[in-house]
Amino acid sequence: MLLAGGGLALLAGLDGGLLLIGVPAPVSADRLAQVHGVLLVLGFVGTLVALERAVALRRTPGWLAPGLLAAAAVALVAPGVPLDVARVLLPSGATALLGVAVALRRRGPGLALSLEVLGATLGLGAALLWSAGVPVPTTVPWLAGFLVLAIAGERFELARLGAPAGADRAGAVAGTAVTAGVVATTLWPGAGHVLLGAALLGLVAVLVRHDVARRTIRSTGLPRYVAGCLLAGYAWLTVAGAAWLGGGALLEGPAYDAVVHAVFLGFTLTMVMAHAPVILPAVLRTPLPYHPVLAAPVVVLQASLALRVLGGDLHGLTWALRVGGAANVVAVLLFVLLAVGSVVRGRRDRRGRPPRPSAASGTPARGGPARPAAAGRPASTRAGANA
Repeated sequence: MLLAGGGLALLAGLDGGLLLIGVPAPVSADRLAQVHGVLLVLGFVGTLVALERAVALRRTPGWLAPGLLAAAAVALVAPGVPLDVARVLLPSGATALLGVAVALRRRGPGLALSLEVLGATLGLGAALLWSAGVPVPTTVPWLAGFLVLAIAGERFELARLGAPAGADRAGAVAGTAVTAGVVATTLWPGAGHVLLGAALLGLVAVLVRHDVARRTIRSTGLPRYVAGCLLAGYAWLTVAGAAWLGGGALLEGPAYDAVVHAVFLGFTLTMVMAHAPVILPAVLRTPLPYHPVLAAPVVVLQASLALRVLGGDLHGLTWALRVGGAANVVAVLLFVLLAVGSVVRGRRDRRGRPPRPSAASGTPARGGPARPAAAGRPASTRAGANA
């Protein structure tokens, strides 16, 4: 049910995105275009992040965060429900998510969990700003910081980035700089956006330097797929960081649109596609077998986003904006369909397998004692860590 709330946010957010670029959409409610951004970031990705954190925490109160964020997503799109309801639920869900992140950090100190605490803090700030009616361009850096630090934390935790001491120090500096830059964009927009851009470029440099993706891109199967997604995501985040570093406070116009699409589509959605085969099995408690066809929507997303940003945002070509935007939606929906198909196939294959060996053979039987998970993450999410 909680995942369904996030799915509703995704579909409604994509619908609102089509309305914003003047493309016919299944639902033509103006409200969807109005809440398009917060739906996709806090409603969809926020619910996914909160679900994964709740699984990692393994405590009942942890499920409050995804529950509140999913409820907020429903309140945002439900006809007749005042937006004031969502203005209460979103900060409440973000507060609960921060509480989960802090609890995980206390359980297992480390850079990854510290970055996730910082990210959750920025997510709460974004929710509060939106609920207070602050203009969307002012909230964009907060939303971006939430996603960037949450995903960076995942990479440090899942991929076990090389040279722990050096990578941790550099990652801590970059993560702190990103947080400071986000806050500064609200207090001193001109200098703040420049600082944020520089901090993002620094964080990307740390990730690219130490991430195993640079090696696994030459492998095959799932590791190569994940690596390709990661490197593409880092490239889009580099675009956004460079734009803020060189352009300062981009609050409107083509450059602003390009930055928004680079961060939230190019970086975030590509990273969601990268981590889905690793994270979703833990959340859904079912296998998600990898198939090479999963790469198809990733390629479509990259190509269509390049068309949208270069032709639509930067050169003002309406057809490029609309064709690219519509193809972005097609890519995301295609990925969802393929992922659902993989889950169904995984469940079918699992039912057809013989029972697991008993403990006498050296492997715990179903229901037997499980191996202890790492402090910040359930063991099942670490199976694909080095992808």
